[in-house]
Amino acid sequence: MAAASRPSKSAEPEAQDAPADDPVAKEVQYAAATAQEQGFYGVETDPTPNEHYTVAGVTAGKPTPETDPEAAEAARRAARGL
Repeated sequence: MAAASRPSKSAEPEAQDAPADDPVAKEVQYAAATAQEQGFYGVETDPTPNEHYTVAGVTAGKPTPETDPEAAEAARRAARGL
């Protein structure tokens, strides 16, 4: 018995522009575009570059919130959205 074929779906949904006369749709479109560009929803809570957490960064003495009081304060401010 042959398996029924399914129509193929694209992995990415088609992006649609918000209608010009719908301010709510525009706001949602803006939030989605911002999250897409940023890579996540919400506020980045740790402004420390990822490279600082690598072996090379640690051995070079790059500051992280766990090792540097100024970096910790910057992370606290970022977590509060300041």
